[in-house]
Amino acid sequence: MLGCKNLLVRTHKRKKKSNHKTLSKKPHFASKNNHKPFSGKQELETKPQQLFEEKFGEEDEDDESFSLKSSSASSSHGVKPLGNLYFSTSPHNARDTGLGNLQLLSDELVLEILGLLEGKHLGVLSTVSKSFYVFCNHEPLWRNLVLETYNGAFLYNVSWKLTFINSYKPSFEVLNSELKVRDFYSDYLFQSWLCANLEMKPEWLERDTIIRRKGISLEEFVLKFEEPNKPVLLEGCLDNWLALEKWDRNYLIELCGDVKFSVGPVEMRLEDYFRYSDQVKEERPLYLFDPKFAEKVPQLGLDYEVPVYFNEDLFSVLGNERPDYRWIIIGPAGSGSSFHIDPNSTSAWNAVIRGSKKWVLFPPDVVPPGVHPSPDGAEVACPVSIIEWFMNFYNQTKSWKRKPIECVCKAGEVIFVPNGWWHLVINLEDSIAITQNFVSRRNLLNVLEFLKRPNASELVSGTRDRTNLHDKFRNAIEANFPGTISQLIAKAEEKKAQEKKVSFWDSVTDSKAGAFKFSF
Repeated sequence: MLGCKNLLVRTHKRKKKSNHKTLSKKPHFASKNNHKPFSGKQELETKPQQLFEEKFGEEDEDDESFSLKSSSASSSHGVKPLGNLYFSTSPHNARDTGLGNLQLLSDELVLEILGLLEGKHLGVLSTVSKSFYVFCNHEPLWRNLVLETYNGAFLYNVSWKLTFINSYKPSFEVLNSELKVRDFYSDYLFQSWLCANLEMKPEWLERDTIIRRKGISLEEFVLKFEEPNKPVLLEGCLDNWLALEKWDRNYLIELCGDVKFSVGPVEMRLEDYFRYSDQVKEERPLYLFDPKFAEKVPQLGLDYEVPVYFNEDLFSVLGNERPDYRWIIIGPAGSGSSFHIDPNSTSAWNAVIRGSKKWVLFPPDVVPPGVHPSPDGAEVACPVSIIEWFMNFYNQTKSWKRKPIECVCKAGEVIFVPNGWWHLVINLEDSIAITQNFVSRRNLLNVLEFLKRPNASELVSGTRDRTNLHDKFRNAIEANFPGTISQLIAKAEEKKAQEKKVSFWDSVTDSKAGAFKFSF
């Protein structure tokens, strides 16, 4: 969660006009010019995003500011960061006075309790006080209600609350207006709106440290990238793809018709999903991520071909019993995947067909800041949203000795993600992509070892038979490629022995003194 000091907002007269709306992460408790804090009237009439229009203090090279999207909606009901309470003319927080005895509970716990209510009860409770009005209109509550009640059979309309009402009673006319509550301060409630409306900072996008290659041979790819387990961005791999030419919104809607695709916990038609993605402004937009797209619409599978570098896919020996391995990915700007490692110790490639994606990758032995995997690797705790990670943790990586590999992958480009690498991905615009996970001889032993772990039933994904996948896969490899596993094991042991073997130079020098040593 964002800290109070990161959300502090105070008006300050700017030196010059700017087209960007900014928020400083650093609180300024004093300034050279003695400006008064907000009056009650000013706060009531000021939209949440207008609070960011003023930049704090003098221009400073070290000042970290954030810009709001030009389309930012006023949807926080007047909620302000808790730090603003220190500059308020009123000592009271409407959050507490309107909750009564429940003010002792954290915002998270209050929302957990409200999440147990039905929509009509939330509506009634929102009339009890201004504080309950704000809590009961928290959009994620209504999002959960829509998804749980109507699955994918809904048409998104402006907000999740209006969508629920229109689905519950289509004939009911709702005025699209909201109350602005004065003197309501809460970091937790404010952060969702903030993260949904922040632009990606230029400095978050400018670092491009990945190796780029075009037209390299398969042998060079294996030698320089796959065997040493290093990421690479490949250009020119998709030039012959029909998808690159054909896959626009109209083509996909016409081709797929009423076919439903996996979108978070529900399934939706493409036309309905695009209606949602065109309107939504939320912290964690729903992401279309479907592993059965080629079975549902065979033409989609025919519109692309696997790049030559990834043709060896040993999981294919399992036929229909293989784990999920390919996905079509569609999402609006701001959607994406927070830090994770790809399933079953597989490697992956991701090809962008429309739009662009920001990637941040860490090697297997470097856990990203703010990410906390469980000892057995079965669970990962990380910030609620991708934007929140960038706000609170991205700058830490600048001082790290082992910095992440970063890039922006654009339409027509493919990124290779080696097995075990942590990675985060965020769409910078409306994007469409294809991704596939695969097992080659270079990572076969890693996959077999992973599938044999004691807690494989918790770690293995994409298949119903998690417990027996190791034995099935190993037996299928032995049947289709006799002796391959033994050869790879022998090669791995030989390589390990060579790494431990002392060289002639090391044997005749003193590594500490840097001089020759003699034994008689």
